[in-house]
Amino acid sequence: MTRPDATDAYQKGFDAQLTRRILHYVRPYLGLVIGGVVLALLISLASPLFALIQRHAIDAYLSPVAQGRGNREALLSGLTLTAFGYMGLKVLEFALQYGFILAIGYLGQNVLRDIRADVFSKLQRLHLAYFDQNPVGRLITRVTSDVDAINQFITGGLVSLIQSSFIIVVYVIVMLSVNWRLALISFTVLPVLFVTTNYFRAKLRDAFRETRTQQAIVNSKLNENITGMLTTQLFGRQKRSALDFNLSNRALLTANVNSVGWFSLFMPVVAVLGQVAVALILYFAARQILGVDASGAVAGAITVGTLFAFVQLSQQLFQPIQDLADVFNNLQAAMASSERIFGVLDTEEAIVDKPDAKTLPNFEGRVDFEGVWFAYDQSVTAQAADTDDRWILRGIDLSIAPGESVALVGATGAGKTSVTALVSRFYDVQRGAVKVDGVNVRDLAQYDLRRHVGVVLQDVFLFAGTIESNLTLNNLEIPHERVVEACKYVGVHDYILGLEHGYQTEVRERGATLSTGQKQLLAFARALIQNPDILLVLDEATANVDTETELRIQAALEKVMRGRTSIIIAHRLSTIEHCDRIVVMRKGRIVEQGSHRQLLDKGGYYARLHRLQYAQGDAAD
Repeated sequence: MTRPDATDAYQKGFDAQLTRRILHYVRPYLGLVIGGVVLALLISLASPLFALIQRHAIDAYLSPVAQGRGNREALLSGLTLTAFGYMGLKVLEFALQYGFILAIGYLGQNVLRDIRADVFSKLQRLHLAYFDQNPVGRLITRVTSDVDAINQFITGGLVSLIQSSFIIVVYVIVMLSVNWRLALISFTVLPVLFVTTNYFRAKLRDAFRETRTQQAIVNSKLNENITGMLTTQLFGRQKRSALDFNLSNRALLTANVNSVGWFSLFMPVVAVLGQVAVALILYFAARQILGVDASGAVAGAITVGTLFAFVQLSQQLFQPIQDLADVFNNLQAAMASSERIFGVLDTEEAIVDKPDAKTLPNFEGRVDFEGVWFAYDQSVTAQAADTDDRWILRGIDLSIAPGESVALVGATGAGKTSVTALVSRFYDVQRGAVKVDGVNVRDLAQYDLRRHVGVVLQDVFLFAGTIESNLTLNNLEIPHERVVEACKYVGVHDYILGLEHGYQTEVRERGATLSTGQKQLLAFARALIQNPDILLVLDEATANVDTETELRIQAALEKVMRGRTSIIIAHRLSTIEHCDRIVVMRKGRIVEQGSHRQLLDKGGYYARLHRLQYAQGDAAD
């Protein structure tokens, strides 16, 4: 299996252009950003005050009490006031932290919603060829895991970067003001810390990239196996599928363990460096407390409170530096994920309306194929050789008059379904033109074109919801009476009434509780409810229903097709004998056309197909 995200591996730790695009989604919530930054600044200013209060409490009150100096009651009273001040500052810090987390969380969730909505909207606009080339699991990863990584970057990365930077700057200033000698001693560890961080950053980047790649592979395999569960169980592939999935799952485990391993090594290294700084402070501060400097000369002694406060400040200085490692981890995730997300958003929409796209108020229903050459492979251009095997349709010339019913027949791969896809402009042709009422479909608004085209596919897709919501596709403007009328036409009304809740009966995902025939009838009703007043395109619509249901559908179709241009695809030739014209296709070309009787009398390819099919039917009997 190919590595779905292997081509998406992100090579840089930071990308200014990607960051600007992420910030574009942050801009509408600038008020929350400003509020968060202000709160972060206030928190960073308040944090070192706790160490300074502790120094004051030790030097001004605890030390004199311990040494038996001063008025004991006055000292205890001052210590009590200091303790209350300390608690009051803690309450203020709690309020600031609460507001900060709330504001940033709200910011992140709104950005997440906006990006997810844009990605989903983009996916709906992309041409079908894009989905032919990209696994569903990969696209689900874009809308879920990748979007969430950007949210984590904003809430736990970008703002934390601002907050940690504020805290580091404030702590450095406070430490220098308290005792610049001890501050410089503690700062000697920082160059080692930066070198160590840079080394681990490269390792974490590679580990995280591999994790994202393996996660996308697992998602793709999950989607593939769940969607194909019937086939898996039918052919007894459970063990083989489990083995295949376990290989990918173990690869994901290995990638995650590798990532965690590097991160778990990095965090203790940073912690040890922090403790080295504390040890240096204790050593040199102890010498100053004893009144001796490094050269053995008498120095200005520092107080115990200052030493205690300095240890606290040093440890708290290294905490935001450790947090920056998490910020980098989030940054790596966000850069890799945003590159993939924006890759989707930047995908060229191959099927787009022209600025002056036409809307025809009254379609007559004439369809023309003029020298159409078409290939699903988007790399095939109009200049490709006629002998290129990738061509699906080769020089198709076909005119269908308004109200005419035309059947397309031929072997699998002859290009029949491609013809119907081009009428609805799900794909664009490489050569030639497809026209409706003399207008090139490229010049028509897609919505206006497709609302006149009713399509019933062989593989019926039903959404989770009620029977009625599937029939109306949640179009509240469609009255219930029209729904009932269409269901009566196709003979499914009585079946629906027999359900526990009638038209409000819940349909499980993909219509799992319905038979193939029932789903097919519902698909017919759905197409009729949309009232396609020009075209009704049927793609193997009766291939999977029993004879009785087929006869019921045929009777309904005779009514529905009356006065409408109809294109019907069928392998069972008995279902299209009544059509005005039958077009026979072979290897992407039209080889003959005419009525059922004319083609039989001609004794050509259609006649051979007809004889073969009926010979198989007689043999089966």
